[in-house]
Amino acid sequence: VEGASWKHPEGKDSDIKERMNHPVVHVSWKDGLTFCKWAGKRLPTEAEWEYAARGGLQNRLFPWGNNPTPRGEHWMNIWQGEFPTNNTLDDGYAGTAPVDEYQPNKYGLYNMAGNVWEWVSDWWTIRHSSEPQKDPQGPASGTEKVKKGGSYMCHREYCYRYRCASRSQNTPDSSASNLGFRCAQSSV
Repeated sequence: VEGASWKHPEGKDSDIKERMNHPVVHVSWKDGLTFCKWAGKRLPTEAEWEYAARGGLQNRLFPWGNNPTPRGEHWMNIWQGEFPTNNTLDDGYAGTAPVDEYQPNKYGLYNMAGNVWEWVSDWWTIRHSSEPQKDPQGPASGTEKVKKGGSYMCHREYCYRYRCASRSQNTPDSSASNLGFRCAQSSV
């Protein structure tokens, strides 16, 4: 979209006045890293992000379990209906949802599945080490960065990447209407 930025998500004639509680979008990996440093924080590693997303659960697809709609309720913002022609908006949103719209996981973190992809610090690699590691950091270099969590544009038939373990990648200078970040902080 011409003129799109974090201040103008749908182009120069849009703004964020009514979305101050939505995730920031149209930020590159470099933008997210710069903001995190400014805030005295950092981007999480891929391993940290996934650990946080699981909220203490193991071997589950989503931060709350294996059912994408517990008790028939939407707990994430993804595409419903037939992709890409008909989004039924069953979750209430065509684009981003407020950051606290759905149930938090057991760690109190919101929207760890769907809504917007989130940059992490790791460089992209196809294969992780098969050796057990404590807090793996990913490769030392690369051409693309990892993003986690899926987005409102994900659909099971097209982009089933809104699961805790799923991942994708983009170049560090990429931005999109479904791509943001969250900050992490090392323990003191």
